[in-house]
Amino acid sequence: MILYAIPAPLGGTPEASLPAPALQQIRQLKDFVVENAKSARAFLAAVGCAPRELSLTELNEHTPPSEVPQLLQPLREGRPLGLLSEAGCPAIADPGAALVEAAQRENFRVVPLVGPSAITLALMASGLEGQRFAFCGYLPRDAAERARRIKELDTRSRRERETEIFIETPYRNDALYAALLEACAPGTRLCVAADLTLGTESVRTRTIADWRRAREAPGKRPAVFLLLART
Repeated sequence: MILYAIPAPLGGTPEASLPAPALQQIRQLKDFVVENAKSARAFLAAVGCAPRELSLTELNEHTPPSEVPQLLQPLREGRPLGLLSEAGCPAIADPGAALVEAAQRENFRVVPLVGPSAITLALMASGLEGQRFAFCGYLPRDAAERARRIKELDTRSRRERETEIFIETPYRNDALYAALLEACAPGTRLCVAADLTLGTESVRTRTIADWRRAREAPGKRPAVFLLLART
């Protein structure tokens, strides 16, 4: 049996974000593990699934690790299973990674469906180094630790000629933006990619010196941050 990793739109309709073969496969599934049942039902209804015929089980940051293996029960019973996150690709900066790990341990096949990833879309549009890059997840909340981590990433980027990619909760975007302008070298290039795939999408790459002059914080929007230090 197969565990399907199902991307969800970053914004807009499923038809605008997912190819027809992926949508067709989703419509054939009845069992899903989802990050949030309410939003998942809305997405699946928009895809064309019949909500009353579906079985949805939640897997999120509050799920104890000991409970993850039991979520694979549909596969053990001979039924395919869909893994659906809130937005973008499941298991990428997402609690669904634990389910994929469990499926691999039990030798179930895992099939990723084609769809949007904010991380790769941001890198594609940034103009930064695309041969060597690292996704660093969330940076520390504590201001001193965050500043220290940013300086480490700035140094690593310069040494490895590597794009460093990270994200933040929208309501803390502006604090991270300010910390980047404070801690990074003036010549480091910073890309702020916000509201990807939406009508309000903005992807801008500037040096830290230019960002300091512009002072255009992203605000409370879904955003990806990328930096590449000058060598």
